[in-house]
Amino acid sequence: MTQSPVVPVDTGRPGLDPDGPDAVAAAPRPARERRSSRGRFAAYVALTKPRIIELLLVTTLPAMILAADGLPRWYVVVATMLGGTLAAGSANALNCYVDRDIDAVMRRTGHRPLARHEVSPHGALGFGLVLGAIAVVVMGTVTNWLAAGLTLAAIAFYVLVYTMLLKRRTSQNIVWGGAAGCMPVLIGWAAVTGSLAWPAVVLFGVVFFWTPPHFWALAIRYREDYSRAGVPMLPVVASPVRVAREITVYAWLTALCSLALWPLATSWVYGVLALGAGAALVVSAHRLLSRTSRGLDGKPMQLFHLSNSYLAFVFVAVAVDVFVR
Repeated sequence: MTQSPVVPVDTGRPGLDPDGPDAVAAAPRPARERRSSRGRFAAYVALTKPRIIELLLVTTLPAMILAADGLPRWYVVVATMLGGTLAAGSANALNCYVDRDIDAVMRRTGHRPLARHEVSPHGALGFGLVLGAIAVVVMGTVTNWLAAGLTLAAIAFYVLVYTMLLKRRTSQNIVWGGAAGCMPVLIGWAAVTGSLAWPAVVLFGVVFFWTPPHFWALAIRYREDYSRAGVPMLPVVASPVRVAREITVYAWLTALCSLALWPLATSWVYGVLALGAGAALVVSAHRLLSRTSRGLDGKPMQLFHLSNSYLAFVFVAVAVDVFVR
């Protein structure tokens, strides 16, 4: 008795034959889909600019510790840090949506998800709005509605005032637009106390005066980028010496403003630490001015990196002072 040959059934749909060539290509599809999902998730996270968020949170928690004169209630800290993260992520995602045209032509921002078409503009817009709404609700329901209102104001100011109104129109864009980056100090204080006070205003001033030398140092490095994109950052429209002079002036204002907190709410511990940090910032700014005035490379990125360390150090000093006292 002979065995009948096995005849494959033609289903009319390719790729169903387990021994056919299409089966090899189809096998890794779930893995590819998982990689694609991870890529989309990473792209949306990148829209929030996580490294910028870290710096904002560094200013929030010490302000809360100073407001509480110790450790605030744990759930207030968690809600404020979560709400602050979502709010900053919202503002940054909406900034990426508005600036997607210039991000695409700048070397510094060409890797961003919208510039690389990893996220659609509508997806970025919706993502930013949803994050902002959640942030305000979290702040309002867990802390208080003053903190929630300040959170909403910070998002709106960064997107509407800085990104849409000032950034492409004036060389003072980062001076006034940078006020949005100072808001976490006020939000943290309000989350703890339900009100605002002079120490919070002084800390706001520290970040406000710190922002121009910090950002202009970076803008010197990427001057050609901003020029190509048509963004009138100060290093694009002013001479290198003038930029260095203004950086030095704002470095002095930052250091002096940080010392104003000493008689208001801190002890000699903070005063000594802030004095030392301010001296380092001012010396670095003068070094930039000196080298620039002599026609040399001012090495602005040294000041940029130092300014990051300065801000973190001063705000950590605020918290240290509370616990020492």
